Amino acid sequence: MTLTLIDRTRRTEAAPDKGADTALDKDVVDTDAAPEKAPDAAPRRAVGREADGLAVASFVLGLVGLLVFNIVFGPMAIVMALLALVRHTRRRGRAFLGLALGVADLAVLAALVTANGTVAWSVGG
Repeated sequence: MTLTLIDRTRRTEAAPDKGADTALDKDVVDTDAAPEKAPDAAPRRAVGREADGLAVASFVLGLVGLLVFNIVFGPMAIVMALLALVRHTRRRGRAFLGLALGVADLAVLAALVTANGTVAWSVGG
């Protein structure tokens, strides 16, 4: 079994303004022809997926941050949600929820700090 690679540059069998005796070989590339441009759809899809992933990650971090490590997860959720919104995610609702949960993490942290007087807290009392 043989794999054949296809050259996608433009080739001409004969020069259009010259006679048949100046015909180019089939394997010779015409240097006057403009190269074809590849579509940029793949990088745009990758950026879209990355923004969607940021939206989901901000939501998850904000949700987990309500229970543990809210001093770390709250700001991370806020930053990831803002990055997802700036990069035009398709999951805008999830990014806004991640933003709201990140702010709620910081509000819970502020409430616990004022109640206990320390950043460390325990659920059991």
